[in-house]
Amino acid sequence: MGAYLLGVALFALGIAVTIALHEAGHMFTARAFGMRVRRYFIGFGPTVWSVRRGHTTYGLAALPFGGFCDIAGMTAQDPVTAEEAPHAMVNKPWWQRVIVLSGGVITNVLVGVIILYGVAVSSGLPNPNPDVTPTVGEVVCVSDQIDAQTLAECTGTGPAGEAGVLVGDRILAIDGEEMADFRQVRDTVLTRPGEDVVLTVDRGGRILDLAVQVGSVTRLDPEGAPYEAGAVGLSSAPIPEAVKTYGPLQAVPATFAFTGQLLQGTVEGLAAFPAKIPGVVAANFGAERDVEGPMSVVGASRVGGELVERSLWNVFWMMLASLNFFLALFNLVPLPPLDGGHIAVVLWEKVRDFFRRLRGLAPAGPANYEKLLPLTYAMAATLLTIGLVVIVADVVNPVRLFG
Repeated sequence: MGAYLLGVALFALGIAVTIALHEAGHMFTARAFGMRVRRYFIGFGPTVWSVRRGHTTYGLAALPFGGFCDIAGMTAQDPVTAEEAPHAMVNKPWWQRVIVLSGGVITNVLVGVIILYGVAVSSGLPNPNPDVTPTVGEVVCVSDQIDAQTLAECTGTGPAGEAGVLVGDRILAIDGEEMADFRQVRDTVLTRPGEDVVLTVDRGGRILDLAVQVGSVTRLDPEGAPYEAGAVGLSSAPIPEAVKTYGPLQAVPATFAFTGQLLQGTVEGLAAFPAKIPGVVAANFGAERDVEGPMSVVGASRVGGELVERSLWNVFWMMLASLNFFLALFNLVPLPPLDGGHIAVVLWEKVRDFFRRLRGLAPAGPANYEKLLPLTYAMAATLLTIGLVVIVADVVNPVRLFG
């Protein structure tokens, strides 16, 4: 329990640091371009603690669900004093505004890359090209399934053992159909109870064809209903070099390659995000929770506790890196009040003024954000509602990686 609680606390701290660094990305880039940062806060709602240094008030708020960096004159509707006017964001060149608005995104990507580099040179990253040829790890007897986690006792070597299959054999094909991995072997056998099949195996460089009579056993579907299935009594050997550790120089390209994979997965996850919300709602009323569905700060911290409890520190850190990538890409969604929404407005101003110049007209000036307030409020309400739904699900029906 102690390790679990440590993991929960550490991952919650990691989330807080991730948010703090995101907002720091905005703050430092704003200052670099001479903009005035009024407030830098972690959390929302009532102030728990604050201190003023120079022109900036730093603080912690009661609700730890995000943070903000208040820059003077972020929009034309943001009142500024005469002293703040030269430092107002809205009066700066468009490209500086875009960089400042992207500062949090860039920071989170950099943090994610640094974390992955540390994992690469310490415990290692998942091998992008492992040899997944199905290799026999164990030859056993076959029996019926009693419940979700229990098989009946049995004796003997099972159909595969009786046919001469040995530990270490690499299964190349079944009845001439090439097998890409052990899952394909299992799925192929599962549908052929009582049938005779030919396993083509590689045994130390010798190619052998072994005739196997698939056993007929009872298995249970997800609802607990029994059905007839095929089994031959084989289990997979561990995938060799599933994780690779790199030296300081080798880790650089490996880190960037794995970063690309995680970013691609994050984009796909964001695209699927809306479709997963109904499943989270259903989980609040007892439906099975999708382990690949969205999680809140509460759920992610809980998973972090499970990982530390099992000493899976490399997965812990990779999950934290993935969180940074998610926060970065989610904030690029071009809708207010997200960073991407503000960037879209600045770019729209630039494109609009370009065409105005072609028509001999003067620039139209900063956009009127008051026209975007209904959309901003609607998006904020939607995000808040989704956040509350996910938090409730993480409390009453949390994601469990290990059952």
